[in-house]
Amino acid sequence: MTIDDPFRHASLGSGVFYRDPRAALAWLEAAFGFEPSMVVTDAAGKLVHSEMRFGDCYIIVDSEWSDYVASPASVSGKNTQSVYVRLVGALDAHCEQARASGAEIIQEPADQFYGERQYRARDPEGHVWTFTQPSCSVSREEAERLSGLRIDGWHR
Repeated sequence: MTIDDPFRHASLGSGVFYRDPRAALAWLEAAFGFEPSMVVTDAAGKLVHSEMRFGDCYIIVDSEWSDYVASPASVSGKNTQSVYVRLVGALDAHCEQARASGAEIIQEPADQFYGERQYRARDPEGHVWTFTQPSCSVSREEAERLSGLRIDGWHR
């Protein structure tokens, strides 16, 4: 038996873990435009689970609830993943909003050889976020010529 997903989750989401997930919820909304969609607390008011949406995707924002999950702030700033978010437009304005909210911009907005414009930002606990938007249509052959790389497969 199958049922419809009442939460309307996309096929893939990501979980990001914070020492202070409540602060992260507010910051991610102000800096990057994520929208809180669920916040679950226990009887003492401690956050035990939360979700945020951006477009048709979602992320889970949670605490360091087990010994196998950690904020980059707890592991010398190391990231084992980076979240990529596709914007439909206004990437440069998005970057400026993130900067104004305290994001460390580690890669300024720039056009890439594969036809996208992107920037990278580090949040207050050290997570690296990459924001990208299409800038032009580039064939695989053109991307190879521009980059000097061999590319097997290509976006359709």
